Amino acid sequence: MLQVAFSQLKTHSRRFIAITLAVLLAVAFLSATLMVNASATASLTASLGQSYAKADLVASPTAAVPLTAASAAAAARTPGVAASYPLRQEMVPVAAGTATLAGVLRNLPASPQLEPLALVNGSWPTSAGQVTVDAKTAAARHLSVGSTVTLGGGVAAGGHDGRPKAESGPAASGTPDAAVAVQPAVKATVTGIMAASADPQLSGLAQLAGTEATLDAVAGPDAHYATIAVELAPGTNTAAAATALESALKLPAGQVVTPQQLTSATVKSFTGGSDHLTIVLLAFAAVALLVSGLVVSNTFSVLVAQRTRELALLRCLGASRTQIRSSVVLEALVVGVAASVLGVLAAVGTMAAVIALLRRNPDYAFATLGVPASSILAGLTVGTLLTVVAALVPARSATRVAPLAALRPADDASVHNAAGRVRLGIGITLILVGGAGLVAGGLGSNLLLAMPAGAASFIGIILAASLFVPRLVALAGRLARPAGVPGTMASANAVRNPRRTTATASALLIGVTLVTMMMTGAATARQAFESQLADHFPVDLAAAAVPGTPSFTSAELAKAAALPGVDAVARLKVVGTVTAGGQEFPAYGISSTDAERLLGNPQNRPTAGTVVLPKGTTAATASLVDGGRTTRLGVRDSTARGTSALVPLDTFPAAEAGNPVLAGAADQVWIKVDPSLDGTALASLRTDLAEALHVDENQVDGAVLEKAMFNQVINTLLLVVTGLLAVAIVIALIGVANTLSLSVLERTRENSLLRALGLTRGQLRGMLALEAVLIAGVAAVIGSVLGVVYGWLGAQSALGSFTTVVAVVPWGQVLLVVAIAAAAGLLASVVPARRAARLSPVEGLAVD
Repeated sequence: MLQVAFSQLKTHSRRFIAITLAVLLAVAFLSATLMVNASATASLTASLGQSYAKADLVASPTAAVPLTAASAAAAARTPGVAASYPLRQEMVPVAAGTATLAGVLRNLPASPQLEPLALVNGSWPTSAGQVTVDAKTAAARHLSVGSTVTLGGGVAAGGHDGRPKAESGPAASGTPDAAVAVQPAVKATVTGIMAASADPQLSGLAQLAGTEATLDAVAGPDAHYATIAVELAPGTNTAAAATALESALKLPAGQVVTPQQLTSATVKSFTGGSDHLTIVLLAFAAVALLVSGLVVSNTFSVLVAQRTRELALLRCLGASRTQIRSSVVLEALVVGVAASVLGVLAAVGTMAAVIALLRRNPDYAFATLGVPASSILAGLTVGTLLTVVAALVPARSATRVAPLAALRPADDASVHNAAGRVRLGIGITLILVGGAGLVAGGLGSNLLLAMPAGAASFIGIILAASLFVPRLVALAGRLARPAGVPGTMASANAVRNPRRTTATASALLIGVTLVTMMMTGAATARQAFESQLADHFPVDLAAAAVPGTPSFTSAELAKAAALPGVDAVARLKVVGTVTAGGQEFPAYGISSTDAERLLGNPQNRPTAGTVVLPKGTTAATASLVDGGRTTRLGVRDSTARGTSALVPLDTFPAAEAGNPVLAGAADQVWIKVDPSLDGTALASLRTDLAEALHVDENQVDGAVLEKAMFNQVINTLLLVVTGLLAVAIVIALIGVANTLSLSVLERTRENSLLRALGLTRGQLRGMLALEAVLIAGVAAVIGSVLGVVYGWLGAQSALGSFTTVVAVVPWGQVLLVVAIAAAAGLLASVVPARRAARLSPVEGLAVD
């Protein structure tokens, strides 16, 4: 039988091309999906964690244990530490020419190995009064080696680590931050141009690096460090070194981790403490494995079923059941191993090409390819096992019956025989039980329940497909009856051979369901993230005047409103002082029209008799003092912390000049911008707004810059996943082409008989084309409906625990998938139909 197996592979090699392609694409899909998580982690480490990406371990401070100069010295003395980089960052205004920019100044590492950025031109600073500037800022402000900039000398906000605060200061609401301070002005000479950091938290900021002496001159000698990155000596145990560092720095356990672990923790902080994005990616990998298995199994089952008579004939000639099964398994093993190897290579090549294309875009220059061993081993193992198991089922069915009985046509699984009743019973049970679990998991935001339940329900739909697919195809066939005899016969064929119709439709149904699920899930997840960010950062941009200076003029507001990319502008005037729960806030008045234009969530808009206070305020009532009048107001909790106290301007007019409530407070301008603007456009717009409003650029800040940072992270994670949709579509097309081609080959005698009875070649081609379009169209519609439901419930189960999830259906993309699926069915029938039409009736009737 060994000879028989190899002769089959050699003689009927064309039969195995289709199954090889199906396995290759399935393995490529699985391996590429597993590489997505590794590549996303590596890319985020190179962007979010760029400042410590070259280190072996990173120490982070806590609220109770800051990292000071003493901590830096202790880290350097720790056994096993070869070099350390205590990172100090300070937010500073940067005056370059006529513009004043918001910037961040960091120190340089003592060891060049820990320097996160490359030097493009010039040299690194060596003494006080010297800095390097990032290439983007240098190009935008026409800076070069030898240029002079002024650091400080104005208002700057931020913590000791210099990173933008997520829920305070102008970045959150336009209100002045408690940490605002006036910094001394220090002139510095540009000694070099360095590459711009890919860290999205620094997006839109001028990035500078200097010596400790320069930072001391600008921010004072009281140094606090954002992180301490260390490089370990060769042979040092990482876990032991982490423990030693935590002991030396008096940090709690878990504060000294690897760069990858710290990056993951940062991503978790974006999503409420859970790494939901990684969970979603892993869910995609699990679904990809399930769907790929179904596609391969379906394709191989049709292929082996075609050989049922051939296998039965071998048994009549003396081959045992074990020999038959062994020959089929050997064929499957050879095909599976070869296709799996090619699939893994295709996955690596595809991911490398995607990363290379991304790196050409300056905004994604940090994209990094990650190829974990698990993706290679999983692809080889799963691809081989999948092929073997898929071949075992039909081979076992062929050997369970007597040889002479196997030579007769087999009955289809239906409600009229035991096998069909068992299959349909299992399918319906899985649909009911899995569907209930999927709904419960979605409504309860339980991904661990929803994922296996959804997989079970989908398997049930595939098992029970023979109940509804042929009937739906026959119902849709009424649309083809105006085509005459070919249309009527195409509609009748769906009912006459339900097994063949179901097998053909299942391949495309699987692929379309996966594609539509990913499209809907991605669109719903993006909407959920954007809704959460809109509540977290209710105002796009804000400009605050310096206390004691004249308010913004109408001409300045009109000039700002006319800038490209600006959707709305409103001036908020100080109306008094609000006292609530022992805290005092300057109260700003906003008209109902402006509140509706600038604040998307109605919860953030003040109404008559109420004041909107920052999130977390526990007081139920507040008192507003405006001039000599005191008013009791009800408190509405904002969706964000650090927001301004807002009251309706229609009820409380602006305070008059000289009123005590104006001390330490000034009018603000709130700006709503076009949500489609990217980080580069936003940075340019901020410069234009500063010029229009006659303020320093660092006085224009806001939520949209934070949103751009989060969206960059989201885009990085979803971009590669979206790219996998192309692979899913190709898998579906291969599946439908395989089953349609084999279906036409099985019907050679039938088609020849129709030709002998008078059916023309054109009518035969039309009949096969209409049948393919009907089957593909019905499968695409069913798959689209299932994909929308699975995508929404999947997003709800993964993200519902920390934000409101509203189903978003990308109708344009869904309709495009349906159209492509119908066209694919038509194209898949062209070659087999042409071959069937060219065969003479006499030759076709002689085929056995």
